Amino acid sequence: MNSNRLEAFSDGVLAIIITIMVLELKVPHGTDIEALAPLLPVFLSYVLSFIYIGIYWNNHHHMLHTVQKVSGGILWANLHLLFWLSLIPFVTGWLGENHFAELPMAMYGGVLLMAAIAYFILQNRILSVQGKDSLLANALGKDIKGKASPIIYGIAIISSFYNPWVAGALYILVALMWLIPDKRIEIILKKKE
Repeated sequence: MNSNRLEAFSDGVLAIIITIMVLELKVPHGTDIEALAPLLPVFLSYVLSFIYIGIYWNNHHHMLHTVQKVSGGILWANLHLLFWLSLIPFVTGWLGENHFAELPMAMYGGVLLMAAIAYFILQNRILSVQGKDSLLANALGKDIKGKASPIIYGIAIISSFYNPWVAGALYILVALMWLIPDKRIEIILKKKE
């Protein structure tokens, strides 16, 4: 099997995840600016989660363009990633509704950490099927961002119980690291043409 069906399925799941998140944004019961104030934490957590889903979608899309064939292990690793990403609407809502409290902030980071680990597993399943000389292997190189992200998530999870704002800043830092599109795969694919 090629990667087209895997990518289409994953795109559909990610679109549903975004839809579920936006449904958590409730309409205010007033018409003045003060009616929006209680919704600010929910909106901010939505924005951060939307960015994270966008980052995963973008990188997942690029990674799958390097895949020549899909194995059962890749399918299961992809489902594992989608499982953790599907929990983002839950922790996003919990985080926003509780104004970035310690436990919701830690759980948010826990889901982000598990999604990062699941992405790493998917990446490694692809590498094991495609080989050490594959396009993906050549594009990844040392993968410093990929290795740094789980470490920062771990620090943020621990920080959540001492200062949730530090944890939030660390989650934003990781998002900013990945917000700039990763050109490694695009460069390798262009060289191949």
